[in-house]
Amino acid sequence: MARWLPRSADLTRFCQKLNRVKTLEDDMMETSFNRCLSTIDLTLLGIGGMVGSGLYVLTGTVAKEIAGPAVIISFIIAGFASLLAALCYAEFGARVPKTGSAYMFTYVSVGEIWAFLIGWNVLLEYMIGGAAVARAWSGYLDSIFNHKIKNFTETHVGTWQVPFLARYPDFLAAAILLVATAFISFGAKVSSWLNHVFSAISMGVILFILIMGFVLAQPKNWSAQEGGFAPYGLSGIMAGTATCFYAFVGFDVIAASSEEARNPQRAVPRAIAFSLGLATGAYILVSVVLTLMVPWHTLDPDSALADAFYRRGYAWAGFLVAAGSICAMNTVLLSNLFSLPRIVYAMAEDGLFFQVFSRVHPRTQVPVVGIVVFGLLMALLALVFDLEALVQFLSIGTLLAYTFVAASIIVLRFQQQKGDAPAPVAGGRPSPEPREGPSAGELKEYESFSDKLQLVDRDKSKEHREPGQLKAAFEPYLEFLSDFYPGEVVTVAVVTLMVSAICLCSILVFGNTHLHLPTWSYSLLLVLFSLGFLLSLLLIWAHEQQRGTQTFQIPLVPLSPALSIILNIYLMLKLSSMTWLRFAVWLLVGLLVYFGYGIWHSKENLREPGPQRVTARYVVFPSGSLEERVQAVQPSSQPAAGLPDADTEDRKR
Repeated sequence: MARWLPRSADLTRFCQKLNRVKTLEDDMMETSFNRCLSTIDLTLLGIGGMVGSGLYVLTGTVAKEIAGPAVIISFIIAGFASLLAALCYAEFGARVPKTGSAYMFTYVSVGEIWAFLIGWNVLLEYMIGGAAVARAWSGYLDSIFNHKIKNFTETHVGTWQVPFLARYPDFLAAAILLVATAFISFGAKVSSWLNHVFSAISMGVILFILIMGFVLAQPKNWSAQEGGFAPYGLSGIMAGTATCFYAFVGFDVIAASSEEARNPQRAVPRAIAFSLGLATGAYILVSVVLTLMVPWHTLDPDSALADAFYRRGYAWAGFLVAAGSICAMNTVLLSNLFSLPRIVYAMAEDGLFFQVFSRVHPRTQVPVVGIVVFGLLMALLALVFDLEALVQFLSIGTLLAYTFVAASIIVLRFQQQKGDAPAPVAGGRPSPEPREGPSAGELKEYESFSDKLQLVDRDKSKEHREPGQLKAAFEPYLEFLSDFYPGEVVTVAVVTLMVSAICLCSILVFGNTHLHLPTWSYSLLLVLFSLGFLLSLLLIWAHEQQRGTQTFQIPLVPLSPALSIILNIYLMLKLSSMTWLRFAVWLLVGLLVYFGYGIWHSKENLREPGPQRVTARYVVFPSGSLEERVQAVQPSSQPAAGLPDADTEDRKR
């Protein structure tokens, strides 16, 4: 039976395949897409992706059913958590100006299987986002015509009584998705122009809502007689925050569009900052005026803003809001249909998804196959699924992507930059002629072990530390960590940090309600997991990170990404068990696709070298750190041209 068990070497090789990272091209500005988008184009894409059904639908749904008027606080917390994630996306989008968003960022820093699972979930996120917005668009248009479309469909087509499915098939939502798919296939410039038109109308409507809303505001609607400001308490606020994340998922369209930006190093960070700031302000202010205009418990979840104006006697204003909201939702549809095929393209281009989706139309320079196929799938989702079930499922995919992007920022920041490693010369050997007084980037080779021992007394306080190496100030206390490769300890610490965050948030969410822990064990576990989180954070901080890059960098690393990680995990655990069940099923389907297709067709799999005979040489970098360099040996018994053979070298020595 033992012969059927895999050998340790085979398991090691298999794990290395799962965690291999993407090799980036030297010229990352080269692309088959059309680099035609400016900072304004990207900013309006981001605003269009965020300000839509979240503003016109979710504000009323969360206020009435989850948080009450405290939906304002839910949007503030969701906006803060999104800001932490957005800064991570901004750094990656500037440093890696390639399409793929969270998938690409995870692939270049964490590993292949994790990147595939993130990309797989992002695909579902965009499909659900587009379908949910299409249903909201249909509901608003139906409200303008006094629900005649709904009544006609229920009478002549029928209704369903199936969990998670809509009460009736929404043909109007499916139709608008098909029309939007046709426009997106014409190219990035056409999509951007349409987005500009709809965004301008949407911002005009929002300005009207704020002015009229504050004129009609009644502070008594927040009083105790109407249930108070936070009728569902802190738990309702946090549950509302998890749902409100749907409102901010649109900013990653900017990162997904970085391969079509003219100057992504500057445009992507600016566009993310501008769009997220404007969207967050709009959500907070609209939530204020909505809950002040009418009592929160009387809101209509399907069309809260339009209904509020109708009930205050301003029918014309309600009609204007409903019409403007449709324009806003059009921008979200364009945003989702714009991003989704590009992420599919990135996965297919890397060999992890079916190659047919990597085809780019030569004239429009867009992935037409992906646009058409996933536009049809999105229309099918909008036809049969319920909006609330779709939104709940959307939040978990978004939060998971944010978590992995934040972890990827930490890993990448403490890795050596491309070009920091010593470049090999002809024959695969470093130059045998070291110069006097080595400078940065220069190698000195030591052939004997006695030479290696002479390095011990070197003054380490004057060394130039590479990213991922232990800081000189901590070496006397953490000397045992100096034997690891640069970045290795940081990677282990990031994993420990994430495990500690999961355990800590699990105790916070389930400790009193589901686990029924006694007070002493609840407090003890909180202290232990908090210490694990903080110690992991300190261990990461004790290592050198990359400095002085020319692109945008998120401040306070590793603190900012760590806060994003723990907040995202907490919000994920606040989602319902059915959401997790559906998420687990989708992950299992993704694993079947990866192990059935992706792992075998991955381009990184084709780049893996065959087995070679190796020998070890000690190489000392200018910083004084010692590494063991593995070099390929000439397979032929004859020495390579221009290089002496080993016997000749021995005689010289």
